[in-house]
Amino acid sequence: MSEQADNPRRAGQAKPAAGPGRAPGQRLPTRMARAADYDAIAPVLNEWWGRNILPALPRLFLDHFHRTSLIIDGPAGPGGPGSPLAFLVGILSPSKPADAYIHFVGVSPALRGQGVARQLYEEFFGLARDDGRTVVSAITAPVNTASIAFHRSMGFEVSGPVPDYEGPGRDYMVFTRPL
Repeated sequence: MSEQADNPRRAGQAKPAAGPGRAPGQRLPTRMARAADYDAIAPVLNEWWGRNILPALPRLFLDHFHRTSLIIDGPAGPGGPGSPLAFLVGILSPSKPADAYIHFVGVSPALRGQGVARQLYEEFFGLARDDGRTVVSAITAPVNTASIAFHRSMGFEVSGPVPDYEGPGRDYMVFTRPL
């Protein structure tokens, strides 16, 4: 990975929120992920999705791509840091120098519909641009109509379902967006 992965625009550029009653559209502070964040993200995944989604985010993604991933932390409690409120796991392709990929995005159900995913995407777009990337892609299952609508609203071209994209019988929608 290039030195751009440590670009300071990744962390601390967002305006701090005013707390639970923050104004709509007000940005939450983000930071670059750490490999150890997996231990805080893993326990909330199945709860946030309401089904077993953990296998879609193995530890290796944060072990190897934490410098291109973003976290929005929850408030700290008496025992230390809080659980994440949202996260984005992104990759700057080591094989395709123009490409960046968003592998996984999670937003606490309490914050959905408040622009948090949009904020994470926009910050990742900036990170990718700073590294000279010109295209961002992502995928989702065809039944995930909310994700498809969100990606369209973010300017992604939507293709699919692409038959057998993730193996036999695993059709996916493919999103691409120029930067």
